[in-house]
Amino acid sequence: MLAQDIIKKPVITEQSMEAAADKKYTFVVAKTANKTQIKQAVEQIFSVKVAKVNTLNYDGKKKRMGKHVGKTSSYKKAVVTLTEGSKEIEFFGV
Repeated sequence: MLAQDIIKKPVITEQSMEAAADKKYTFVVAKTANKTQIKQAVEQIFSVKVAKVNTLNYDGKKKRMGKHVGKTSSYKKAVVTLTEGSKEIEFFGV
């Protein structure tokens, strides 16, 4: 898998932006990716050193619209912790 196929998008929420101050960044990743592949992809794309990777799997929830029942998509999320000497990841160009 290519690094761009593993890292799908960053998670931009208040909680994840507060964690970014502690050098912890959150990404939605491919469901088949393991921690080693996620670490290599982040290091390759953003040119930083990764200390730790934590992953979370989310199942889709059942939703209904009237009589129609559907399901939201499931996804995998990764929280990446950078080493002390690493630079910050910039999501918004200033």
